[in-house]
Formats: sequence, structure tokens, C-alpha cells
Amino acid sequence: MLSAKSLFQEILDNDESYRLFCSIAASGESQGGWENARIAALVPAEERALAPKIARHGADEDKHGRIFNALLKKRGLEPVEVPPDTDYTMLLERHGIGLAHDKLKDDQPLTVQDIVTYLAHSRVTEQRASEQMDLLRRHFADHPDIGRAVRMISADEDNHLAYCHEELLRFAHAGHGRAIQRALRECALAEIRIYRDVSLAVMTRMGRVLGWPRAKAAVLAAGIHAVYAYERAAGWHRMVTLKMPERRGALNGPATTAPEFA
Repeated sequence: MLSAKSLFQEILDNDESYRLFCSIAASGESQGGWENARIAALVPAEERALAPKIARHGADEDKHGRIFNALLKKRGLEPVEVPPDTDYTMLLERHGIGLAHDKLKDDQPLTVQDIVTYLAHSRVTEQRASEQMDLLRRHFADHPDIGRAVRMISADEDNHLAYCHEELLRFAHAGHGRAIQRALRECALAEIRIYRDVSLAVMTRMGRVLGWPRAKAAVLAAGIHAVYAYERAAGWHRMVTLKMPERRGALNGPATTAPEFA
């Protein structure tokens, strides 16, 4: 029977599929770390109080990248080059979602609107990350190899999502509500399309590595398309709503350090 747990267990049990999975995850997290670090350095003067939280967000993402690389090293594996069609973070940037890398590579301060755009982008992508890590946590929290990493990353992603809600509500109360809703809607509709395409690309490559029969690959592809159809019709709304999180100040203080994986 096909299930999320059985599929991931299959990926986990094979060195080549595990290597691809961890490499894709490490690359995306490291890229997110760089983006947040640059945004923190370029925060406009009137929002400098936000800079430490953005820097903490970036430090967490960078830590996640190191964790995935450490999981590879623990198993005696080297990272592989990430195929372009599986690079979720870069595909979002190329489709104009979030802040352009050219802007982040410049030394000009960002505007308040840029920060609103960044937070809207983060609110959408952190929703996805939080849901994915929650799924892994439910099935693999006690796994001897990846359990500790899954628990730590999942808690961090929940904090990131809470932080985005809190800060976007602050900006909405300051008069940016309409701009926030426009940015959230645009980002959510683009994200669900890119997530579908990346999911299909990843599953295609995993299928080749694991030797999936055509019927199994077809069922998985149909499932991905069904998820997209639901998200395009109504599911995207969960990515654009805002509510004050139960945990306030989720990114106050320094980032936690990555654990050692002996």
C-alpha cells in the first residue's frame, strides 16, 4: 500500500535516493540561509529592530543545511549536484517570488515594501515547510538516524511560520494590509504550481533510482496533480490567512546550534 511513510522509508533505505533527498534539502536550506542573512544586512533604518529576527531565521536555515549534510556524512555519502528542475528555492526566485537575488547582492538598503514582500514570501513557503516537517515528525520522530534532525527542524519551521504571522500582522496594522494580501495571493498561487512541478521532478528521479514500475509512478504523479488541483481550487487559502500565533516572539534570541551526528 502506498503511503507517505512507506514512500519515504523506501527513499531512506536506498543510498542513492537518500543522497538525492538530503542534497536537495541541504541546498534549499543553505540558499534560504544566505537570502535571510542578506536581507538582515539590508533592512531599512526604520525597521532595524527586525534585523536580529531575520538574521536568526537565516541562521536556522543555514543550520538545517548543515544538518542534512551531516546526515549524508554519517552515512558515508557525498552530496550530489541538485538538478535544476528540483531546485524549489531557485525556481521561486526565477519566477519573481520574493526578493530578487540581484537586489540582495547589492549594498543598497531595502525598502519597507521589500520587507513586506519578503515576509509574505516567507509566510507562504514556511507554511509548506512546516507541513512537510510535521509529516516527517509524525512518522519518523523516533527514527534512530534522522529522528533528532526531524524534530529540531520541524520545531524551527513552526517558529518561522509563527514569526511571519506576527510580523505581517504588525505591518497590516501599520497600514500595509492590502499590499500584504496582494503579495500573499501572488506568492501562494505561484508556489503551489512550482511545488507541483518540483514534486513531479523529484518523484521522476526517485523512480528511476528505485526502479519504480510505470503503474506506481503513474499513481504517484496522479496524486501530485490531485494535490495541485485541490490547492488551486481552495487549498491555497490556508497560505494567505493571518492570525496571531500562540507563541509570540518565536525568533527572539539566538539560534540553536546544530547537533552532532556521530
